[in-house]
Amino acid sequence: QGCCGSLCVHEGERERGKLLARQTIECFERANVDAVAVNAAGCGSVMKEYWELFQTDPVYAKRAEAFSKKVRDVSELLAGVPLCGQLHPLNLTVTYHDACHLAHGQKIRQEPRRLLKTIPGLRFVELKESDFCGGSAGIYNLLHPEPAQQLLDRKIERIKETGADVVVSGNPGCSLQIEKGLRERGLQIRVMHPVELLDWSYRGVE
Repeated sequence: QGCCGSLCVHEGERERGKLLARQTIECFERANVDAVAVNAAGCGSVMKEYWELFQTDPVYAKRAEAFSKKVRDVSELLAGVPLCGQLHPLNLTVTYHDACHLAHGQKIRQEPRRLLKTIPGLRFVELKESDFCGGSAGIYNLLHPEPAQQLLDRKIERIKETGADVVVSGNPGCSLQIEKGLRERGLQIRVMHPVELLDWSYRGVE
């Protein structure tokens, strides 16, 4: 399968991104699937917009459009079907950070929250400014470390206010940035993906 090309597209390297996108489209055409579940918001945002990337390409325009219609964020997919199996209680206080590529790019906000709230025993606390950027923004934190750190400091303060044991994010860039901020402050708060918490609940992790 390989890379979907989203990082290249985000950095403006559209031709390199299109090369990787073609490979992704071809891979899933061979798989002949009904849906493509994505657990990284930045990837999913671009994969849902392959149609725009190839709209003037006579070979890939229709293929890209057909592929984009199949792409679903994993929380979007799971929130749309009944969950199977027994969920065990998790004695945790949890808050949720809205990744930009999920909340703004894909307009997905409630689905991850609904998934978290299905877990028995879990105490969900809303995060103030939950969709305010934490400073990762692709490679923004590498190119502009000082303003990125200011954004991160603001995000960490908001997370501290919740008293959460776990902060949940649906994008790896956000998660890495937030984890960096928590470690710098010496805060014992875990950063997890929604599916990881569902897995803990299914397995009955203490």
